[in-house]
Amino acid sequence: MSAGSETLHADKERLRLGGGRQRIEAQHERGKLTARERLERLLDPGSFEELNLFTAHRCTDLGMDGREVPGEGVVTGSGTIDGRLVFVYAQDFTALGGTLGEAHARKICKVMDLAMKSGVPIIGLQDSGGARIQEGVDALTGYGEIFFRNTTSSGVIPQIAAILGPCAGGAVYSPALMDFVFMVDGISRMFITGPEVVKAVSGQEVSQEQLGGAMAHGRLSGVAHFVHPDEPACLDAIRALLSYLPANNMEKPPFVESEDAHNRSVQELEALVPKNPKKLYDMKEIIAVLADGGRFLEVHPHFATNILTGFARLGGHSVGIVANQPKDKGGVLDIDASDKSSRFVRFCDAFNVPLLTLVDVPGYLPGTDQEHGGIIRHGAKLLFAYSEATVPKVTLIARKAYGGAFLAMCSQALGADLVWSWPGAEIAVMGPEGAANILYRKEIKAAEDPEAFRQDKIREYREHFASPLVAARRGMVHDIIDYPETRARLIRSLDTLAGKREPRPAKKHGNIPL
Repeated sequence: MSAGSETLHADKERLRLGGGRQRIEAQHERGKLTARERLERLLDPGSFEELNLFTAHRCTDLGMDGREVPGEGVVTGSGTIDGRLVFVYAQDFTALGGTLGEAHARKICKVMDLAMKSGVPIIGLQDSGGARIQEGVDALTGYGEIFFRNTTSSGVIPQIAAILGPCAGGAVYSPALMDFVFMVDGISRMFITGPEVVKAVSGQEVSQEQLGGAMAHGRLSGVAHFVHPDEPACLDAIRALLSYLPANNMEKPPFVESEDAHNRSVQELEALVPKNPKKLYDMKEIIAVLADGGRFLEVHPHFATNILTGFARLGGHSVGIVANQPKDKGGVLDIDASDKSSRFVRFCDAFNVPLLTLVDVPGYLPGTDQEHGGIIRHGAKLLFAYSEATVPKVTLIARKAYGGAFLAMCSQALGADLVWSWPGAEIAVMGPEGAANILYRKEIKAAEDPEAFRQDKIREYREHFASPLVAARRGMVHDIIDYPETRARLIRSLDTLAGKREPRPAKKHGNIPL
């Protein structure tokens, strides 16, 4: 090896150490991996190709003159996940706290541009002290350049963010603009202003964990789509998510041949769905019976739990599932459920992932909190998202589907290609009890036996108006199917719709009710 090669090798090794051994140890003491360790776990072994290792800042203010920040506090490059190319960046907290300056942002923008040109996902591992104060407006402009690329990449390539340390101030907006946000319990922090500022402004005392920890965003705000107990689990989950997604909006999702028989009879479904429409059950059990191998990658598992969203496979097809969850609030639609499901529907539509909607919905949640919180506006998002979606859309009415919520859950009127119903389903303007109470209020009071009369009218309404036969006769339900054949019918539906094309009017974009 020549002297020049030895020097180059030594320089690279020094830069790859980031802030040095002492700071690496400090990172480990916090229970955190380093940027390079994270990339080793995320990517296929030996696949990482680093870019711009030698990038250096040009700041001379506030003590930065002559100060080296190895790699500019971020590791960037490309690699593969299950053999499929991705571009990545991982902020290095050991190098000046992973703070973002002009050159740091330039490195991130470079891999974002390459991801767009190559048509492959971009993954950002965030662990940063925020904007580099010494670089002032140059640092802020760097964030703006990243936000612009997040927006232009939206709907073109999948964008995934993992928050693996602090993420505060302007830094939070890049993850928020990406498709999926992963967080780690006890390690991740996201907030626009920290606890000190909150106390100074409002007098409220709150810890970092309470204000912006993983579960705060996983359960309350909905900012985090996934929360994991540790970094390895988080990075493994990113790999799992990508297995359902295409590389870009021009491709279809990967087809994975399944050993689970396509025509498998699912006899157990009927026993899982109570005949009494008021009785609760777990829709996840239904999904587990239907999906290949019983596998369901739930998105937003802790947020708006009255509706389920996530990915599964049916006969090898990747599908996005939206399902009411009767176990929680009876599966009612509310503000958070509408937001959660609308965003998921739009993601699936952008990336050619067929949609399967499982319906058991009593309506929209009533109350002043919902009305004043804008349930009309938020609920309209779901109508907009389903109507706008042109991917294959298959709907199964599992039990009840009442009122406007029946329409919102991907009815034929909103463009569902195929709508199936189980025999015990009820489809109506409202539940039979409510309808009877309104329609026959006076007659019930005047009856010799009011309760017997009321029950008789409930049965009459259920048979003549709420039966799926009524919707089937009108063509709003395309067939009433028996429980055991459900999996086979759904798979054949997806096979039938695989080549679907649905042109829409030319326009710049619609105006979703945000």
